Amino acid sequence: MTEKKVQKLIFFDIDGTLLDDATKSMPESAAEAIRVARENGHICLVNTGRTKRMVGSGLLEQAEFDGYLMGCGTMIVYRGELLLHKTLTLELSERIMEALKRYHIDAILEGREENFIDKQENMYTTTFKRFAKGYNALNYAPYEEAGGQYDKLFVYADEQESIDAFRREFYEELDFIDRERGFYEVVPKGYSKATAMEYIADKLQIPMEHTVAIGDSNNDLPMLQCAHIGIAMGNSSKEVLEIADYITTDVDKDGIRNALKWLGVLD
Repeated sequence: MTEKKVQKLIFFDIDGTLLDDATKSMPESAAEAIRVARENGHICLVNTGRTKRMVGSGLLEQAEFDGYLMGCGTMIVYRGELLLHKTLTLELSERIMEALKRYHIDAILEGREENFIDKQENMYTTTFKRFAKGYNALNYAPYEEAGGQYDKLFVYADEQESIDAFRREFYEELDFIDRERGFYEVVPKGYSKATAMEYIADKLQIPMEHTVAIGDSNNDLPMLQCAHIGIAMGNSSKEVLEIADYITTDVDKDGIRNALKWLGVLD
């Protein structure tokens, strides 16, 4: 008698995991491996820090997924159905924007339908001005219109004291993810890639013992630690490599295909 395969719930980060940071595209081997895994009955979900505005159609055109967990757990869509959306209130979002100005912290404010970025001349740091140039072609909305329209934010400050003061002020309302070199991802308190995983696993009534997460950066740590099996890309951060159950190859060296092959979901 042939042993029945266990259905797995597989979560994929985007940047540095599904998409090559250099080319901003998905290797063909990754798209094909995901297709085969789904064909074999496994559920494949994107689990990303990007909000809906940043996922875009490009990823959808390269591979089909069963669902999208976006904005570090603040939005969950499964097979076209919106299951959860957590956004910042108008009052809190405006207090955050006032504090960013007060502490001289630069930010991209990320929402479900729109992202918001300030004019270059209003930014405080040279580092963020250089970083933000890469977003010029995305036609983000004016910063001043963001109140009540964003779910999370990506921030930078030259001075660690500024970030520390900002964090202390919003300690009870926001969680901070260190993206290194002065950059932080900031999300509503209690939301993460891990909480999104637990939510969808419970919704689908799939035990957490059947979950797998694949990622590369520090905002993937909660996801990798929550999953029964955590897989690090070869190009992962030091912290991710240290906690992984398995390390695959780099994204551009068939990392996803090799990970899924090791996992046994391509057989």
